[in-house]
Amino acid sequence: MIETLLRRVLFQTDPERAHDWTLHNLEVLARMPRTRSHLWPARPIDPMLQQEIWGLHFRHPLGLAAGFDKDARALPTLSAMGFAFVEIGTVTPRAQPGNPQPRLFRYPHEKAVINRLGFPSAGMEQVAENLRRAGSQSIPVGINLGKNKDTPMEDAAQDYAAVLRCLAPYADYLVVNVSSPNTPGLRRLQQLEVLRPLLQQLRALQQQNNADHLPLLLKIAPDLGGEELVALGELAQAEPGLLDGFIAGNTTLSRPAGWPHPQESGGLSGAPLRDLSTRIVSELYRASAGALPIIGVGGIFSAADAYAKILAGASLVQLYSGWIWGGSALLRDFPEQLANLLRRDGFTDLGAAIGQGSA
Repeated sequence: MIETLLRRVLFQTDPERAHDWTLHNLEVLARMPRTRSHLWPARPIDPMLQQEIWGLHFRHPLGLAAGFDKDARALPTLSAMGFAFVEIGTVTPRAQPGNPQPRLFRYPHEKAVINRLGFPSAGMEQVAENLRRAGSQSIPVGINLGKNKDTPMEDAAQDYAAVLRCLAPYADYLVVNVSSPNTPGLRRLQQLEVLRPLLQQLRALQQQNNADHLPLLLKIAPDLGGEELVALGELAQAEPGLLDGFIAGNTTLSRPAGWPHPQESGGLSGAPLRDLSTRIVSELYRASAGALPIIGVGGIFSAADAYAKILAGASLVQLYSGWIWGGSALLRDFPEQLANLLRRDGFTDLGAAIGQGSA
């Protein structure tokens, strides 16, 4: 009830201010382990939801997407809340403020968010200090890598390499973010003639720094066309070891038919993204012949939404906007609800369901 009341108050507040207030309080709780254990006691998870992927253990498939805790300020709290994994970032080499405000817009009726944040970041050195202070976590932690806005596109690889070199010691997996719509030109890095040498350089850097055991994932846009997805799928199959997985996808520049808020530019997330992102997961799964694990993101507000992405080909899923609306209840109830859906359809474990809707 308290959380419901807080949400009502926060929904009357500027979205970015509400986010900062929430993150600040979670950061305070990060220094209060006894309070965290009282607020979010450990709960048993059905074994049928557990998976071993990239040598990492996932108690269930639901994680927190990058974007909420960009600078790893509240990691111990987020790890305690019920997520199976957490992704921090996007992290840039140097601190940058992002785009001018206002840049975050909430639409409760549509359960949607538009953002044009532009990678606000404390910079990799501060994030490294925050990660060092947080210590090891009980769940996998991913780090989402980006470039500074003022770095020329021809030097983008140097930015990704710098963040990888700095933060790899604190990561369980790494994500190359080439799909944000709010950094000018960034999505051009999804073109294979640019993407392939970028990934090759990062792989070589991992080997040089004894970090080649870390999974390297690529985060793609949900606005890619069929030919582009086929090309990515062929890349995954033709060059084993270049990538370990995909995150599909980021926010979208498209708008659903009849969208009532055409005045705001930026990336759209939330419920309107659900079907588009699920379709992208399915197409990418077929294009890659299921060769690499996919993390499905976009429009997940329930266990049923997550289950649709799993059937489409996702091994794991992430949410952010859905958590804004669903809160702790969504995290608490998700594992049991997903297990019930799997049993209803005759699956004995989660892995057996992956991609069955894309066959």
